[in-house]
Amino acid sequence: MTRTPLIAGNWKMNLDHQQAIALIQKIAWTLSDADFDYEAVEVVVTPPFTDLRSAQTLIDAEGFKIVLGAQDLSDNDSGAFTGDISGEFLSRLNCQYVLVGHSERRTIHGEDDEKVRLKIQAAIRHNLIPILCVGETLEQRNSGQMDLSVKQTLAALEGVNLENLVVAYEPVWAIGTGEVASAEQAEEVISMIRKGLAESKGAEFADKTRILYGGSVKANNVASFMKMPNIDGVLVGGASLDSEEFANIARYREHIGV
Repeated sequence: MTRTPLIAGNWKMNLDHQQAIALIQKIAWTLSDADFDYEAVEVVVTPPFTDLRSAQTLIDAEGFKIVLGAQDLSDNDSGAFTGDISGEFLSRLNCQYVLVGHSERRTIHGEDDEKVRLKIQAAIRHNLIPILCVGETLEQRNSGQMDLSVKQTLAALEGVNLENLVVAYEPVWAIGTGEVASAEQAEEVISMIRKGLAESKGAEFADKTRILYGGSVKANNVASFMKMPNIDGVLVGGASLDSEEFANIARYREHIGV
């Protein structure tokens, strides 16, 4: 099965709405100048919540083919949940994707597999495609817990029926540290995740599910990951805040002669 590669930028808590407009414009213009084929590679940005309306208005008005996503959502649809964001709100802003279970949500906010599962169910209710983030710490990796990402993935999907899913393997030890998993290391874990999905959800679901690598991805290393048979894209952190760098990551096909 052919899976459309996905290049996603996680802006985290960076850039106000005016800066978001400027960055999206620069990314779109840079890709346009390079005759970028959005049919061959999907490009997604996930700005902070306060930027989403401005980003949506710009993308719609200019006809940009960049896709909008959000960084998180509440597992509740409405009610007395001060500070939370409903998936309904995100859907009304034309968000197509939402990050769920990012390591920073798990570690800083104490979100466990059950909470992640509830958020995935909320995303499904509002026609959002969850980007499920999984990954191990350096301590866990050194102790031999290579299958932790598989366990996180299956725990988050237990009892959940969904048609569309993206999984992002982000080894915690490689996020914002400058340390990068080798393409071979990433492929090893991602192939395990795909095998786990096949055993749990069936071969067809596993074959169509895109699995990304995330962790200090740059334009000078993205091609090595994208050559791997089970890696379908990347989730980019800091480099997604640089329009030239992010555009060059999206143009990885030029580096591998596709």
